Amino acid sequence: MARSQPSKTDHLSLSVLRVTEIFHSLQGEGLTTGERTVFVRLTGCPLRCHYCDTPYAFKGGVPMGIPEILEQVGGYAPRFVTITGGEPLAQAASGELLGALCDCGYQVSLETSGALPVGGLDERVVKVLDIKTPGSGEVAKNLVGNLQHLSRGDQIKFVICHEADYLWARQQVAEQCLDRRCSVLFSPAAGQQDPRQLAEWILRDRLPVRLQLQLHKLLWGEARGR
Repeated sequence: MARSQPSKTDHLSLSVLRVTEIFHSLQGEGLTTGERTVFVRLTGCPLRCHYCDTPYAFKGGVPMGIPEILEQVGGYAPRFVTITGGEPLAQAASGELLGALCDCGYQVSLETSGALPVGGLDERVVKVLDIKTPGSGEVAKNLVGNLQHLSRGDQIKFVICHEADYLWARQQVAEQCLDRRCSVLFSPAAGQQDPRQLAEWILRDRLPVRLQLQLHKLLWGEARGR
């Protein structure tokens, strides 16, 4: 008797990811700041940035199949879903999860360090690429080739720790014409770079970038699940 071919759902049920948390909040960064969003925080990251605010996602987590993740996300009836970490792309099945979420009709974004390849991801996913500044301690991990995989709907983020970071990021924007590729965001590292001073530098130099503050921290501080 001939065996039936596995369905797409069967394939997804075999893919397991390690998940630190799934939570419902307001988007705190980027072009959809303030929008009600469900976040899926995957576990694990090959980087150790000095300013990282989610070290609890480096290890642990709970194994979850993609159908189980989709069920939890759907329970919040969101329009926007963000896959974050850690570093989501460190898990092989993250691409499948992104595609499955897009198939559900959500507007899906991926927050990634830029240290792992983003080519080949579902074209419907908004890529938020964090280019590591010298102050992060991980500037050598940037994959310059990732820039060619960005489209106008994607976003590039620089976390600025001090003036040297700002000058470095300003140079990258100019040399790589980053603002012509997609939206560019400058974010002050919490407790290290004064936001008002960063704003003054951007105005002084007339940079084609957007200053962003972390809305979720302004509202809820360092509380997890927010």
